[in-house]
Amino acid sequence: MQRQVALIKQSLFDQGYLDEQFMELEELQDDANPNFVEEVSALYFKDSARLINNIDQALERGSFDFNRLDSYMHQFKGSSTSIGASKVKAECTKFREYCRAGNAEGCLRTFHQLKKEHSTLRKKLEHYFQLARQAGPKETARRPK
Repeated sequence: MQRQVALIKQSLFDQGYLDEQFMELEELQDDANPNFVEEVSALYFKDSARLINNIDQALERGSFDFNRLDSYMHQFKGSSTSIGASKVKAECTKFREYCRAGNAEGCLRTFHQLKKEHSTLRKKLEHYFQLARQAGPKETARRPK
């Protein structure tokens, strides 16, 4: 089961969903905080759902406040960066570029893709954490000091 968990995690990196920041988070996990990464991820998805809702509402108004949209996306990009959500982070960057250019169509198109990447990552991480819980604790590799 541990091997299956490791393969799933590796596929998340190979497919570009996660980057090295996720590994940094895992290094902070220890016996005192055995579910640290899962808890941080849950907080990320809770906060990002709020941001997605705020952006959805702002976009539905039809009059684009690019400064407000950029501010929301700045927060979203920061939290995505902190957990290593690389595909989501890339879409945040594109969205912010469209905001700066005043390109409403680009914002809408990119936001649609961002929500898709966010949803996919959420499902993949939920599966990963579920299997990791079933597999139980493992001996984690540590970087040499």
